[in-house]
Amino acid sequence: MKSYLIIGLLTVSSSVWAQHEPHHMHADSTKKPMVHHDSTAHGRMHEHTMTHLYSLSLPMNRNGSGTGWQPDATPLYAWMAHRSKWMYMVHGSVFLRYTAQNFTNSGKRGQDNRISAPNWVMGMAQRQVGKNGLFAATLMVSLDPLTEGGNGYPLLFQTGESWNNRPLIDRQHPHDLISGLTVGYTQRLSKQVDVSAYVGYPGEPALGPVAFMHRFSAWNNPDATLSHHWQDATHITYGVATLGVRVGQVKLEGSSFTGREPGENRYNFDRPRFDSYSYRVSWNPSMHWSLQASRAYIHSPESLHPSENVNRTTASVQHLKTLGKTSWLGTTASWGYNDAGDHHQEHSILLESNWQHATWALYGRYEWVQKSAEELVIPGNALYNVHALSLGYNHQVAQVGKLWLVAGVQGTVFLKDQALNNLYGSTPVSGQVYVRLTPTRLKM
Repeated sequence: MKSYLIIGLLTVSSSVWAQHEPHHMHADSTKKPMVHHDSTAHGRMHEHTMTHLYSLSLPMNRNGSGTGWQPDATPLYAWMAHRSKWMYMVHGSVFLRYTAQNFTNSGKRGQDNRISAPNWVMGMAQRQVGKNGLFAATLMVSLDPLTEGGNGYPLLFQTGESWNNRPLIDRQHPHDLISGLTVGYTQRLSKQVDVSAYVGYPGEPALGPVAFMHRFSAWNNPDATLSHHWQDATHITYGVATLGVRVGQVKLEGSSFTGREPGENRYNFDRPRFDSYSYRVSWNPSMHWSLQASRAYIHSPESLHPSENVNRTTASVQHLKTLGKTSWLGTTASWGYNDAGDHHQEHSILLESNWQHATWALYGRYEWVQKSAEELVIPGNALYNVHALSLGYNHQVAQVGKLWLVAGVQGTVFLKDQALNNLYGSTPVSGQVYVRLTPTRLKM
């Protein structure tokens, strides 16, 4: 019932947004383009239009999560409007699904099934200040604590964070009600140079690739990545301050932030600590590519292991290929490495693609993650290799105003070390069927 309530609220919100939109506002740029993005000139923008959140000289298509970049060719699925000097955008995703994990191994660990509704909505606002200043603010909300409960949804071999002071294993933790609340200011020194400041409570430090739910390559997959806590788990951090400088298509950033992951109370604001740091270099060599490398010292991320600190290193490549007027292929390759000393040095690799057509999508994800005995709560100090291959397909079944409804199916096959057979069985398989609500594509 909670899931149906969410869908109903989102539908009503879409209708209200459309009905209350003043005639001088242009939520759909099809009618009167607000953004003059020259697709033949990488990163070249006209003034007095919606731009990237943290640069007057970059296209808004480069927006990722936090201050991270995506390729400029990335299509946007969002609602947009403007009033006077303010520009607004809203996007998000609500899944309603039935998921069954490890259904091929009756009685084994991680076997679970349930109706689930992972969801999030994000709003953004920006305003030009003078000739060269840009103010931006964001708010991201998730009703995961209500729809998924405190222990989240079942996801085989997923680890990270806790519930009732016990580690979450084979489950994805829910995201916080307020998953992002940030402000930023950017000063343009020239068309080639910006300096920017970003503060979030919560927010995302300059670390890792664009968070999975904001990546075009992962856009249709309802599940979090198994490498989440190796690559992009800091996308919700209670207390972040980032300084950055962009020169041409390269950006250097440094962040001070709170290392501790969000607590079990998903409705409150955790105490900011600013006891960790990160730095990242991002490079968009053309409108189709986006690369980043980053490193961080994360102080005491897990509340159940408060004396354990993590040095995290990541590198990623995103590519967006336009296959036609209404067809795109987005791909991300990403590596993350956690070094917590002693027996805790673990790698993760991810490769995912999304072929998005006007009315359907075909997508897939491969991951290799090294899970420690401690992560899986198994005696000993061994590292276990886990491979997961997911394939999915969805198709548009309805459109209500600017809201898109798709129905899809997805399956995942897991391969792991034989030493885990006693616990998980051989070759676990998981699957799900779902419907999804999301804004329609923003035409430019």
